[in-house]
Amino acid sequence: MTSAHSAQAAPRLTSLSHGGGCGCKIAPNVLSEILKKHAPMLPRPEALLVGTESSDDAAVYLLNPEQALIATTDFFMPIVDDPFDFGRIAATNALSDVYAMGGTPIMALALVGMPIGVIPLETVSAILRGGESVCAEAGIPIAGGHSIDSVEAIYGLVAMGLAHPSQIRRNDSARAGDVIVLGKPLGVGIQSAALKKEALDAEGYARMIANTTQLNTPGRHLAKLGGVHAMTDVTGFGLLGHLLEVCRGSQLRARLNFADVPIIEGVAELAAAGMSTGASGRNWASYGAEVNLAPSLPALAQTLLTDPQTSGGLLVACAPEQVDEVLGIFHSEGFAQAAAIGTLDSGLPGIDVR
Repeated sequence: MTSAHSAQAAPRLTSLSHGGGCGCKIAPNVLSEILKKHAPMLPRPEALLVGTESSDDAAVYLLNPEQALIATTDFFMPIVDDPFDFGRIAATNALSDVYAMGGTPIMALALVGMPIGVIPLETVSAILRGGESVCAEAGIPIAGGHSIDSVEAIYGLVAMGLAHPSQIRRNDSARAGDVIVLGKPLGVGIQSAALKKEALDAEGYARMIANTTQLNTPGRHLAKLGGVHAMTDVTGFGLLGHLLEVCRGSQLRARLNFADVPIIEGVAELAAAGMSTGASGRNWASYGAEVNLAPSLPALAQTLLTDPQTSGGLLVACAPEQVDEVLGIFHSEGFAQAAAIGTLDSGLPGIDVR
């Protein structure tokens, strides 16, 4: 699958990586085991509003009463073979964390690891141009970065943004009675598995690129609504994994309506044909004990709900009376499949899916 930006005579980028996109993240249970062996930073700076305590999307540091700095980084190995598209996806994914905290990006730094001598320099250049094009769309510069010669191709960004301190939206501040809204449809991991097996057609690839390169700009507007209590984005741990982070942090239980969860067109058929990533299985092994799937659900529900998303949608917890306004913001910014998919209530942290 190529475009006019593809380099000639280059190996398939996905053939050079053992896992692509957010599907190459360390499994949630393994990451938790690693991190729990590290003591928290003491003393904690008072200005550090958000750190590692809630597995949130970015760190937040108070600059002054009117401004908080949002800082994050994200990078991964190729999820597609077209280098320009890979750069676009990686940059969109990295900037998403700023939007998920309620901020507006102001600057980025590039993180580049490339197998020099294995892929042409033109391919590396196309990856960088892809990232630059997305940052230009977001209205920010790539002001620097760092590069290394690595075995696998790696690209991403350090992203920084600003928000008013009162408009920072964490992932652990949802309230009982909130409605859960998802901004983008699921299925990117399944599409990436099909792409590796050369089973994704041109229309499917176009849908994949459209989904993964759509900037999560509604986040900066949603944060201005008092009824939006919590936000995060759905990436490598799948919808269930990132919703569980909200549930654990907020001490609430989610009730998810599977029929309301938006799915990228054609993905259910790919999943039925056996397309899935290894990360999906690792995700379920990590947190499946905290999820109750109704027996009446289709057999593919688990695969779809654990599917690792690359540059996935915003996940919003908002007051019931603000749902229409939240959906209106999504729809006005081009997120046609944004939908209310469930509720959060008091109870043992976990998820019931029906």
